[in-house]
Formats: sequence, structure tokens, C-alpha cells
Amino acid sequence: MTGDRLLEFCNNELFPQLKELSLGGNGRSRGFVVRSVFEDAYQYMKSGTLLRQVINKLNEAIDFNDSQNRHLLGDMYEQILKDLQSAGNAGEYYTPRAVTQFMVEMVDPQLGETVLDPACGTGGFLTCAIEHIRRHYVKTPDDEQTMQASVRGVEKKPLPHLLCTTNMLRHGIDIPSNIRHDNTLARPLRDYGPKDRVDVILTNPPFGGMEEDGIESNFPKMYQTRETADLFLLLIMHVLKPGGRAAIVLPDGTMFGEGVKTRIKERLLDECNLHTVVRLPNGVFAPDTGIKTNLLFFTKGERTKHVWYYEHPYPAGVKSYNKTKPIRIEEFAAEKKWWKRRKENEQA
Repeated sequence: MTGDRLLEFCNNELFPQLKELSLGGNGRSRGFVVRSVFEDAYQYMKSGTLLRQVINKLNEAIDFNDSQNRHLLGDMYEQILKDLQSAGNAGEYYTPRAVTQFMVEMVDPQLGETVLDPACGTGGFLTCAIEHIRRHYVKTPDDEQTMQASVRGVEKKPLPHLLCTTNMLRHGIDIPSNIRHDNTLARPLRDYGPKDRVDVILTNPPFGGMEEDGIESNFPKMYQTRETADLFLLLIMHVLKPGGRAAIVLPDGTMFGEGVKTRIKERLLDECNLHTVVRLPNGVFAPDTGIKTNLLFFTKGERTKHVWYYEHPYPAGVKSYNKTKPIRIEEFAAEKKWWKRRKENEQA
């Protein structure tokens, strides 16, 4: 099948059927995952001949039943995610690997703890958490099943949701039904109950944007705003369990703004122990944004007494980061030593 016949099949048969797959069971079937991915997806190819050529190339290059080939596909997929950094608005989906790895290592999610990214994009934080838990805590097949059931993500936009779901499959999550296509902020805060509480939140929520009219009414009146990052900070404080830990990327505006931002910050300091702030230099998220950003680490359930503050410097000879010279995990060695020494001093 090729040309107009192939286009007609994809547009009128394949995609509609994928959107209407039977959910089956309790919503944890692969049909449920495929349906959730394709419900807002569209086939954009205009030439059936070119589409056939793409399909042929994939069939020639990759044997999906061969583990080595699947590993190659994984490498290709990781490169595609990196390339999204320079793809206009798509760049918002990607957080540099070094940043996600550092945040995950410092929060140290444990086996059996529920891990959530409420604005998960392509799944960078979640895949990093999966790798961390597997490397340090998974010892048996039962441990693996426990880990797979404890990782959750929510993404509003169709394309990054599709990419995240594929990313989960690539990282060995058999049925990634815990990756939901939804707007986390569209649910009233009061509707989140005990079953929605989580142990760990790792995220880089969208910032610099405004939510649509009406979203702010899902939050208490004194904290109502349309600023996306501010609303996510409120949500994160709310859904964490007592004793739960969070690491979140936030811009300077959230940290030093006035009005509603001040009230949100006061609530953070009152309800959570904001123990660490790591300030990142310009260019970490280039070319997406030049806004100065901070990594906030906090634990829910006790008031903030002392905030440890670390300003991350550029490496020697580097004046800024860019796509070809991104921030590297090795650069966080000083923070890791500082963090470990501080914890040892607190315990002494």
C-alpha cells in the first residue's frame, strides 16, 4: 500500500481505530496506553509515497524483536529528545540530563515510594528516577514490579505525552498507564484526596506562561493567579505526603516576586522545610530561555529554619552554555560534596 491509498488508510482507518481501542480490564492494558496516546494525535504526512519510504526505511533499519536493535532505537530516541531543545517551542519539553540526574540523586527516591512529575514533558525526570531506583534498590522481579507501579506522570500537550509514553516503554515500563494525558492544574485542589498523595515530586514545570481563564479558580482565593509556575508550586505542596520530598526548577520571578508570589512563598516556608536552593547560571536551558533558574529542594511537614544556598559557577574557560556545550553532571561534584558534608554535620 502506498500513495493516496496509504494516506486514506492512515487517516480514515488506522488513526480513528487507535483512538477508539477498547480499554479493557482496569485501564492498565496496552490498548488503554495506545488509545490515550492517540486520542489527540494526527497524521501530518501529506505524501503517501514519502510515508511509504519512511516505513520502508524503518523496516530495513530496525528489527524490533532484536534487543541490540531496540538499544539502537533507544539511542536514536534520546538524540531526538536532545534535538528538541533547538526546535522552537518544542524545546520546553527537555530538561538537561545533568540537571535531572543531580536532582534525582539528591532526593534519592526509594523503592516503594510514589514518584510524580505533574508536568512530565518527555519524561526526563521519570526515566532518571527509574534508572536510579533500579541501580540502587531493585534486587528481585517483585521489586521491579513495585517500582513500575510507583512512577506517575501527567502531561498536558499531545506530542510530549506521546514521547513520554514511548520513553517509558524504552526504559522497560511494560504498560505505562500511569502516564496521563491531562492538565494537572485543571483539577480543583480540594478534590485531591489521600490516594493522590505522593512521596516524591521531581519536576520542571512550565514557567513564563499564563493558564487559561478559570484555571485559577481551582485554587484558594488568596493564592489565585494565572502564572503557571506559581500554580504548580501550590499543587506540589498540596499533593506531597507529610515527610514527602520535592525538587523543582523555578525561575527568579517565583522566588523574588511580590503580591500573590509572596503569599505562596510564605506558605512554602511555613508548611515545608525549604532546606536547599541551588542557583543555576544563564544558558542552562538555552536556547529555550535565558531566564535565571533555581533548583528548590524541600520536605513537607516542618517549617523552614535555615536555607542552604549554593550558586553554581561556570566551569573554567566557559562563559555560557549552549546546545553543543551543555551543562555536565561532573560539574555538580562540588554541590554533591557540599551536600554530603552538610548532612554529616547536621547528624553529628
